[in-house]
Amino acid sequence: MSTPRHIEHRTRIFARVLGPYLVIAAATLIVRPTYVKSLMHAFDTNSVSPWITGAFVLPMGLVVVALHPYWRGLAGATVSALGWLTVFKGVALMTFPQTYLSAGQEAIAGTPWWEASVVIIGLAGLYLTVVGWAPHRHATDPAV
Repeated sequence: MSTPRHIEHRTRIFARVLGPYLVIAAATLIVRPTYVKSLMHAFDTNSVSPWITGAFVLPMGLVVVALHPYWRGLAGATVSALGWLTVFKGVALMTFPQTYLSAGQEAIAGTPWWEASVVIIGLAGLYLTVVGWAPHRHATDPAV
């Protein structure tokens, strides 16, 4: 059974946005770890910043969840999972910011695991970038 075309199209659209974002975010986290640690500390000391950030992050996740409820295939499942993770992040930042930020600081402190996680995020972003931006061939295309 083939995936309906509109599902593939939505997955590709979200992959075009999420893929490059994850690659850029992962590259920044790897290349500038000292900056990220100081940024995280500054973010943690301002009690308003987590709530405001969560208020922007939550709707972004809800948009992905609402417009992409598809889990078929690796790309589709990755996009949907990222949507739900973004929702959870927004809720966490708004409802229990100190717990969320403490967990983030502990993750960064566990450097080898943190770096491995960031590399995995970067590879997922690279995969989504390729899925989103590579030329798409339809099954009816004679070149397939």
